[in-house]
Amino acid sequence: MKQSGAKKALTLKTLTKNNVWDLQENDIFRMLDGIDKDVDMKDNLRHYTDLMRGAFTIEEIKDDSAPIKNKYEKMGYKVGQIRLDDNSTTVWAVKKRPIMRVTDLTYENIHHISAAKLMEVLDRNFGGGWESLSQSIKDIIESGFDISTTTLPKDRLHKPGGMFDKKVADGYEVLEIAKGTWVEAIFAKAKPEMEKPRLQFQSKDEDEIPEDDYDDMDEDDDEPDDPDMFDEDDINEDNYRTTFDIEADPDEEAGDLSDFDPED
Repeated sequence: MKQSGAKKALTLKTLTKNNVWDLQENDIFRMLDGIDKDVDMKDNLRHYTDLMRGAFTIEEIKDDSAPIKNKYEKMGYKVGQIRLDDNSTTVWAVKKRPIMRVTDLTYENIHHISAAKLMEVLDRNFGGGWESLSQSIKDIIESGFDISTTTLPKDRLHKPGGMFDKKVADGYEVLEIAKGTWVEAIFAKAKPEMEKPRLQFQSKDEDEIPEDDYDDMDEDDDEPDDPDMFDEDDINEDNYRTTFDIEADPDEEAGDLSDFDPED
């Protein structure tokens, strides 16, 4: 899990669907301890429980006998009692949802795993390489990590002073996937948490568009009628990104920005 300095202990009132992934099973019972004495928190228990279920499996145990508790504990659950008022208690079995497969990755938990953990998840699910992943999974991964890939003969991949050595020296984790006599290397490095999780094209503020320009737009269409209004100079490293194979033939894999057609 990524850490960014000392963090204050979370409380129910500061809990979100993102930071809930910072918690462990014991924290759930710690946060709920004393909820019977706070009317406001007790009234919002359903809301807090919904947030917790984003990162935890929660089972309410009706039969809290020792054999039943032992059964849940053997399955990795933490079992504890929650007092709702002086005359009412409930028993919960709580287990954090594991991140084992690429389909377990979400925009909420991607910032709470390390690059090494990501490599484990990819290695467990792969087979086909980076391009075998769906675009939605790639977007989630790239919201939390800088990713680059290359496919080379094994002896060239590990050439002293080459890309492999430079990436590792720069703090990247690497996963190697054998493809016959070639190897695909996937490099991953955590992005700073301050970065926005989703990449978006930047657009001018509506206030900056001259009022007369709206006359050239169809009322039912947000796009300008005149394709020449598109300015390729607006494309920069902050709002445009592409994935490319380092060893690919530039005539086959790469395109020049001058070929971009805004009508496509």
